[in-house]
Amino acid sequence: MRPLRLGVNIDHVATLRNARGHAHPDPLRAAQLALAAGADGITAHLREDRRHIVDDDIFRLAEMLAARRKPLNLEMAATEEMHAIALRIRPHAACIVPERREERTTEGGLDVAGQRGHLAPFVRALTKAGIRVSLFIEPESRQLDAAKAVGAPVVELHTGAYCEAKGRARARALNRLVRAARYAEKIGLECHAGHGLDFANVGAVAAIPAIVELNIGHFLVGEAVFTGIESSIRRMRALMDEARAGAAAKPSAGRKRKSR
Repeated sequence: MRPLRLGVNIDHVATLRNARGHAHPDPLRAAQLALAAGADGITAHLREDRRHIVDDDIFRLAEMLAARRKPLNLEMAATEEMHAIALRIRPHAACIVPERREERTTEGGLDVAGQRGHLAPFVRALTKAGIRVSLFIEPESRQLDAAKAVGAPVVELHTGAYCEAKGRARARALNRLVRAARYAEKIGLECHAGHGLDFANVGAVAAIPAIVELNIGHFLVGEAVFTGIESSIRRMRALMDEARAGAAAKPSAGRKRKSR
């Protein structure tokens, strides 16, 4: 089974900083500590309204991560302004997300199937610049097919419905993620996942073999208030690795029983 990467989203370190309008806490320092604690890369969303991450954060993050040879995943809307910024800083990856000014956070997946004409040239331009494009989508075959059609090599499945569901509804939501991840792999898309993941719910998603990266932010920053950012990330990393190891062991055990 392929290893599972952890991308740490540091947006809400900037939210806390912006509450006072000063320089502390610095998202760059949070990114450095995240890497030291086991993060494989850093994710940051530069919103149109600049409510948390601002342009200077992105430029500093890009410089620091390039020096360390670690990936920056720039979350962005499919707008001309963000396109120009992405081409200027050339992040390792750009995850295109839906964005509405009135939302508190990203509320759902991108409607790639309904926006092919707009997204296809956007994806082509970023790809031509050497940026690995992903699309943040709902776990639906229709959206996966559309992502493939517009030329995106990567999708990130929105895990919000799974994280918010209870009981049987959560089991159904998890099954949707499993099926979507398998289908993504089948049609040649690299599959990531994220949104709403925490210590209690991450294991089941981390155990899905076709998912190769999780992007987690708000919970880790919130937990850091109580335990410190390095501690929160190390625990998340351990839970992910434990779930992955358990999932990897199950098929081998099944093969042994079958061969007897």
